Amino acid sequence: MHIRWHGHACFEIAGSSVVVTDPHDGKSIGIRPPRATADVVLVSHDHFDHNCSRIVRGPDTTVIDKPVMTVEKGVRVEGVEADHDEQGGAKRGKITLFKFELDGVTFCHLGDLGHIPDDIQTDRLVGIDVLFVPVGDVFTIGPEAALKVAELLQPKVVVPMHYRTPGLSLSIRPVQDFLKLAGNDRIVKVGNEVDFSPEDMPESGTEVWVFSE
Repeated sequence: MHIRWHGHACFEIAGSSVVVTDPHDGKSIGIRPPRATADVVLVSHDHFDHNCSRIVRGPDTTVIDKPVMTVEKGVRVEGVEADHDEQGGAKRGKITLFKFELDGVTFCHLGDLGHIPDDIQTDRLVGIDVLFVPVGDVFTIGPEAALKVAELLQPKVVVPMHYRTPGLSLSIRPVQDFLKLAGNDRIVKVGNEVDFSPEDMPESGTEVWVFSE
């Protein structure tokens, strides 16, 4: 299995099918656009830095942008409604958290989550191998809350996302603020992409996989 980071909250997860999460168009946020073609595109919410599905769509791509439960192109997807802020969505609206299974590995992409998940949301999200969690603050939860979410959901691997990178036009916090809290002994720098199998994941505890451009 292969994961490639396309910047911000956009990841390409490739196995027997290809899933792309929250694609952006690049130029609107000051970074390179994604170069991928997806079987399934997951869009957590309709904001410009997360909803550019046209840029990764192929001739038979399925786009999922609502909290539904379905199986598409061999990918089992469960969408869980959440809020973009700590005021029940009053400031920035609703989002969809996506839990999805591909080739026996369970992923969860938290989009622009703006709060700690409640008990009902947590019960639907547990059992995760790889968790993509925003850490940049301002428009999402910040480093401290992201760590609490990781402790709550207990994935095997945490992938921080939605943080400040060179060229990014959004004023959010850098990933280092999250890594300081995570503990150096569990941090693995994987570069821009990583190949892995389920056997590569930790048998106990949680690793933090840090992607870079």
